[in-house]
Amino acid sequence: MMSPLGQGQLRLLLIEALKLELRGKEFFLRAAETTNNELGRKMFQHLAKEEVHHLETFSRLFTEVLGTDDWKKEIAAEELKENSAVIESLVSRMKGAAGKSDLEAISIGLELEKKAIEHFGQAVAVCPDMKTKEIFERIVAEERFHYDLLQAQLDSLQNTGFWLDTSEFRMDGKY
Repeated sequence: MMSPLGQGQLRLLLIEALKLELRGKEFFLRAAETTNNELGRKMFQHLAKEEVHHLETFSRLFTEVLGTDDWKKEIAAEELKENSAVIESLVSRMKGAAGKSDLEAISIGLELEKKAIEHFGQAVAVCPDMKTKEIFERIVAEERFHYDLLQAQLDSLQNTGFWLDTSEFRMDGKY
């Protein structure tokens, strides 16, 4: 069943995926608190909710694929950490961008989404289980959309100074 990717390797891949989503959620919530722009706040809150949705999807999948839910202990320990060092350094970088913290927050968000796309893309390449592979492919597509949304926001702010509204977060009309 787990030929090219052993159970231990799959477990590590899945745990890292969950940590990426937790850090993304944490960062987007902090960015929402930091920005002074209401539309920016809504976008960051929306992205944080999307990360929560990914966590829920992964939670169901991982218990099914691994046949146990003991992996939740590792994630619970990660969630109990006051703030991860990674997020603290990103938030401090965002706050240190004198007068340009919104642009810096979007740039950091782009970096986080790029890392997620790369990680989940690698997961797609090595996952032997079709259901797991399909879920990772769907998550990659959603992360690419988040990346494109952040890039559009960055372009908009740099060129015109306007934030996109929440109705523009999904080009397919869903929200």
